[in-house]
Amino acid sequence: MTTPDGPDAAFRPTHVVPPDGLPAWEGPDTTRPTTALDAFLPVRLLSRSGEWGEVLCANGWSAWVDGRLLVAVPQPPPTGGRPVAPAEDPGPLLSAAAEALDRYRRAVRDLAGDPADTGAFREAVRGLRAGIVIDGGSAWLYDAAAERWTYADGSRLAPYAVDSGPGTPPAPQPQDSGPAPGAGAARAPHEPTRVVDPPPPEPGGR
Repeated sequence: MTTPDGPDAAFRPTHVVPPDGLPAWEGPDTTRPTTALDAFLPVRLLSRSGEWGEVLCANGWSAWVDGRLLVAVPQPPPTGGRPVAPAEDPGPLLSAAAEALDRYRRAVRDLAGDPADTGAFREAVRGLRAGIVIDGGSAWLYDAAAERWTYADGSRLAPYAVDSGPGTPPAPQPQDSGPAPGAGAARAPHEPTRVVDPPPPEPGGR
């Protein structure tokens, strides 16, 4: 089959579908549902549009899903350079949660010193969102940038749940932004999702 890397390249997934599967749509529009994707199905992320992700399956079939729930497949570090930090490291989210908690603690302390200055309190915590639940070796961390909860077992981080389903209007995509995340240097044609009406019955009921 033809893939985004050329007709002779093997299909290389960038993500897999989470254990519960994923609803899918023909486009970044919740009014256009199509066949759901099976659990653990390998897919290649072609592009993102807000909360949406366009994925390509090994058989050439594409669909749009909630890109926040896709589970990334580990990729080897780039050659000729310093290896990048693993994307599933829970450390950055733990640090962000600690910083948000410290910011909220300072705002509460300032409000306690001047209870009448509620305006300053609201301004100090404007846009602040954080969440963390720790139960022994398990932790649930809120990723405010991706608007989703993640699960960590101490060494790995995986998507867990999102605030809501996809539906944010797609952001305009620049024409010269280069290849989308997960896509090759050139996009080969692939079969889009579509709704197929059943053929009319033949005369005589056959």
